[in-house]
Amino acid sequence: MKVVFLEDVPGTARIGDIKDVKPGFARNYLLPRKLAAPATPSIVKSAEQRAIRETRLQEARDSEARAIAERLEATPFTVTARAGATGKLFGSVGAADIAEKVAGALKQEFDRHNVALAEPIKDLGDYQVVVKLTRNVSATLGISVVGEDGTTAADIRAKAEAEAPPPAEGDDETDEDDEA
Repeated sequence: MKVVFLEDVPGTARIGDIKDVKPGFARNYLLPRKLAAPATPSIVKSAEQRAIRETRLQEARDSEARAIAERLEATPFTVTARAGATGKLFGSVGAADIAEKVAGALKQEFDRHNVALAEPIKDLGDYQVVVKLTRNVSATLGISVVGEDGTTAADIRAKAEAEAPPPAEGDDETDEDDEA
């Protein structure tokens, strides 16, 4: 069945697209939700006009989002979490925690679903996290995860190196018995 999309349907089509879809998908999902309409000449024409309008709006949103992205990328973000002596977190830092920090910087709501975090952060350290501002604009944020007492991953590494026993005098890096 040939339909014209009246709304964006993620993974399927954008506004104004004309596509052939299975009749059941159109009849049971797209048409009742007014996401698409049968592809008649009048509907196609109005959908094209709507797509042009939507493109202009999206360009305006994108230009505004680019300015916000530059501001966010220049801002260092620090997340404080409880951590053990080895730098492992008790729990994790997830998308919701990062979204909360971004919302604080923007002084407006920010949805956690717009944070592209493959898996939660479970160690102290510095991370690069991508946040999606609009369909076409993303920003890469620098996130530093530190302990509640201000401990950083570098502090833990330095402490571990200081506590490591010095190499014994008789130990050489090469083992002469292995050469024969």
